[in-house]
Amino acid sequence: MRPLQMPYMFEDRTGHVAGSDYDDIYDRMFIRVVPHPHSPVRNDNVLAIYIMGRRSTRHGDTRHLERQPSVILEFAEGAAGGLGNISFYYPPAPSMTMPMNRYLRRTAFFGGSLSRKFRARDGREYRWEHRSADGHEWSCISEENYLVAHYDLRQPHMPAYGVSGNILTIHESFCHLSIDIMASLLIMRYIAEHNL
Repeated sequence: MRPLQMPYMFEDRTGHVAGSDYDDIYDRMFIRVVPHPHSPVRNDNVLAIYIMGRRSTRHGDTRHLERQPSVILEFAEGAAGGLGNISFYYPPAPSMTMPMNRYLRRTAFFGGSLSRKFRARDGREYRWEHRSADGHEWSCISEENYLVAHYDLRQPHMPAYGVSGNILTIHESFCHLSIDIMASLLIMRYIAEHNL
């Protein structure tokens, strides 16, 4: 008999693209997204994604400064804004940097910017779609049209106690892609926020 698999449900603490802690409600994985502390320009255009060893209990927690980020997102600066570069750091493999618009491509030539696909580290393509499935703000779908992950906003009538109430759910068989899913979701949310 196959054991029951529990999805990873990351509670988004702030709901902001430019900085939040994503804590699995079952304490299996913790991800932090913050402005990159070693960026030459201190602003919210350069974000670092860290895998944290344990839940962060306070906003002043600086444990992430002791480690290498898993991904750095460098959004283009200036009044126009835009997509910049994404850098992956998967030790022991060498780091890899590429333009975001090459990493996260539109699904159709004349399609909207809120439907894009990316190739994850497992070599397969996945796509993000905005409001395409009932109740999901964002849905990540595999090549075989399986739901891999989804990001849901807190319903207005539901209380939120010190957190945003937004949840990123990653189905357990895809948890090894958590960083790819998180990085691509942040770019998609940035695209939506800035109407790119």
